[in-house]
Amino acid sequence: MVLAVPRKLIVLGDSGVYGWGDPEEGGWCERLRRHWMGLPGGPVLYPLGVRGDGLERVAARWTSEFACRGELRRQQPQGILLSVGLNDTARVGRRDGRPQLDPEAFLFGLQQLLKQLQTAAPLLVLGLTPVDEHVMPYADLLWYGNEQILQYEGLLEEACMEADVPYLPLLESLMADPAWLQWLSPDGIHLNSEGHREIYERVHRWGPLLSWADLQPTSAPTPLV
Repeated sequence: MVLAVPRKLIVLGDSGVYGWGDPEEGGWCERLRRHWMGLPGGPVLYPLGVRGDGLERVAARWTSEFACRGELRRQQPQGILLSVGLNDTARVGRRDGRPQLDPEAFLFGLQQLLKQLQTAAPLLVLGLTPVDEHVMPYADLLWYGNEQILQYEGLLEEACMEADVPYLPLLESLMADPAWLQWLSPDGIHLNSEGHREIYERVHRWGPLLSWADLQPTSAPTPLV
């Protein structure tokens, strides 16, 4: 009997992918991993989030992360989901300080990274999540702001449209809900368990991801932008 080999997805990103802030279920990515593991023929998911990572750090490590997740000899993962950018928006030292990565450098680096990732496997990209500006600065050093986050999410969308990469925006849809501040941890930047659940609900119904996974939607899919 020949066993079917499930397709594999690696998820590259920061503390959101890691699941920080969700002691109940381990984050949106872990929820998705468990959901798929319970489905016949569901894909294998590798959450590869590192707290504090921005675009440049993800770009520096993706090749080694990708190369060792094929499981079988001469095999590689069949998909990549990228979720990064929030840490790049933070301003250092004061509210109007320099960003950790300025917008021009972020866009250029993102364009280069998307090209590299596309040569390895089918690629999908997630948008960014909001913060509670009233509790800044984070760690007495970093000032996150939703205006800056919206700007960088726009750069994500621009680069994905240019590269023809499926992209799921998050910021405005999350902030449209009156309860969105209740989805954040006390530090103001990390999602709590409810916040991770909100992301999971959007991601696991996302049409392009379902198509990649060869799964049927359980309800109306989130519209693709």
